[in-house]
Amino acid sequence: MTQSKIAIIGLGYVGLPLARLFATKYPVIGFDINEIRISELNNGTDSTLEVSDQELQNVLVSTPQIESNGLFCTNQLDAISDCNYYIVTVPTPVDSTNRPILTPLYKASETVGKVLKKGDVVVYESTVYPGVTEEECVPVLERASGLKFNQDFYVGYSPERINPGDKEHTVEKILKVTSGSTPEIGKKVDQLYSSVITAGTYLASTIKVAEAAKVIENSQRDINIAFVNELAKIFNLMDIDTQAVLEAAGTKWNFLPFKPGLVGGHCIGVDPYYLAQKAQAYGYHPEIILAGRRMNDGMGKYVASEIIKLMVQREIKIKNAKILVLGITFKENCPDVRNTKAVDVIKNLKEYGTEVTLYDPWASQKEVREEFDLDMCSTMPNELFDAIVLAVAHKEYQNLNLRSSLKPNGIIYDVKGIIKEPVEGRL
Repeated sequence: MTQSKIAIIGLGYVGLPLARLFATKYPVIGFDINEIRISELNNGTDSTLEVSDQELQNVLVSTPQIESNGLFCTNQLDAISDCNYYIVTVPTPVDSTNRPILTPLYKASETVGKVLKKGDVVVYESTVYPGVTEEECVPVLERASGLKFNQDFYVGYSPERINPGDKEHTVEKILKVTSGSTPEIGKKVDQLYSSVITAGTYLASTIKVAEAAKVIENSQRDINIAFVNELAKIFNLMDIDTQAVLEAAGTKWNFLPFKPGLVGGHCIGVDPYYLAQKAQAYGYHPEIILAGRRMNDGMGKYVASEIIKLMVQREIKIKNAKILVLGITFKENCPDVRNTKAVDVIKNLKEYGTEVTLYDPWASQKEVREEFDLDMCSTMPNELFDAIVLAVAHKEYQNLNLRSSLKPNGIIYDVKGIIKEPVEGRL
């Protein structure tokens, strides 16, 4: 029986933890086109902080000729030519009009197609709308390889469920949905994942079922958060504490504990648009899904306007007012800035003519500058501000004496509801 040798295509927040896990039992080649990323990983460091240096160094090997198990990271195509499983973990973003961008998937499929051999299996983990694997990716694989789908090569789909920054629900501890292009391949894909996923696997009946299951997981969360965001707007008008309302309602056993906030990131802020795109292609306009997205996409502007209102009430001059924004990552205790909605708050505050200072101990100054054209402090600024906005609930912020950084009539706005003492504004 041929030994399974796995290529992981894309070594970001999803691909690297998966590669590290598989490398404990299989020979694994991690492939990424980013030379800096490859160099960093081969030096035993992961800047995304998803895999500890020790965990990474424990599986790294110095040659692609791996005899039993281990991980070799490379940007050289020939290094993955002798693999028989190719797992694609590239991002699937949306453009400025919220239309799905499948370019990374197409390019990854072309890359794999160049080395694809008879009997190989290509598994996609990227979040997509139902049909992308077989209708979009498979034709690219066929063209690039000259092979026939379900005769010479096969595909599977196993959606990622990585929660960036979560050290409790790591990849092996999250139940994995699997699927294959034939019943036999579905079982093979399921067996491969079940050999390393301690939480177990669930073999879906078809690839489209697995694709749909993934895209509705995050759409459901998006809609629920949109609901509590709308509640927050209503209760703010009524001068009622939203957090107190949610705590009271949460005493019922079946009340869902969602909280208001800025909804960004690579999944929840994107996936509903993928499902909506496919629904519209079938002539159906998804009202609830898009309404939820509109609500959540508008929260950055809403938060900024609420901050300005509070400042006006305190008779703070808005023009050139100094505002400190704490946090730019899309979630707490994580360096991931992809599709962060904290940027919307900053952008809208600047449109009022304020001077915004940004401090985030988790985010990369270089990445923030390149991605958003924003400068960022690496330490807490030693000056006084007219307003401080807690945009992200990093643990480092919970021990700060924010009042000592405020001018006498300054305000604190707590987007995430993490400050125990009274503040001037909360979402």
